[in-house]
Amino acid sequence: MAGRTLKTWVRIAAGAALAAVVAACAYNEELGRDQFSLIPGEQMASLGATAWSDVKSKERASTDPRYVSRLDRVAPKILRAAGEYPAQWEWRVFDSKDLNAFALPGNHFAVYTGLMDLMENDAQLATVVGHEVAHVRANHGGERVSQQLGTNVVLQGLQAAIGSGSQTGQIAVGALGLAGQYGVLLPFSRKHELEADRLGIVYMNRAGYDPNEALKFWTKMSSAGGQKPPEFLSTHPSDATRIAQIREIIATLPPRGQ
Repeated sequence: MAGRTLKTWVRIAAGAALAAVVAACAYNEELGRDQFSLIPGEQMASLGATAWSDVKSKERASTDPRYVSRLDRVAPKILRAAGEYPAQWEWRVFDSKDLNAFALPGNHFAVYTGLMDLMENDAQLATVVGHEVAHVRANHGGERVSQQLGTNVVLQGLQAAIGSGSQTGQIAVGALGLAGQYGVLLPFSRKHELEADRLGIVYMNRAGYDPNEALKFWTKMSSAGGQKPPEFLSTHPSDATRIAQIREIIATLPPRGQ
């Protein structure tokens, strides 16, 4: 009986989740697909601004012109190529050996000096800037948060329906948590990364940078990354997947500057 009841509630939860997904989907022309979004853009921008202030209070900003001037030179070109106004964006170089860069909703992004030390030229920096700008323009943050919210709603509903304190309830919610993580959440993150790669390379090519430098940069990152988890357990695509897609994108690009 417990198993039959669980199956019934799973079907109900799945139906409710499907209805919410359909209602929250809108076509994103730049991505060429429907996008799941439960959070208004203004709210995501506010959340991003709060997170940005928090990061700036904890990370040390670089004042070294070798890094700062370089990013100040590249960032406006990429932003204009993406159809953005540089004055409406904020960026920073953080002084850290971490091989890292990130973007936040509300037009914020940062690159770490450790990552910039790997870059041989401005085109490789443009690769990273284009990638991060693409995440913001594609509303990947909003989609990611919406997806997490949708998953949590289903799990909470099941907990209430079957009783989270029961052994059956704990097993079901635990299993769905794993399914949500490995079956829905992580693949979306990899999809976002590949979309950001694609759009970022389009931006850098449009800005006049050599897109082949993107291939060189990600190949170098592959060598610097060390041991990684299997692709299906990672939030990022495998190096082979990423590099193969970059080759395909470069083959379809118009002449630089267009």
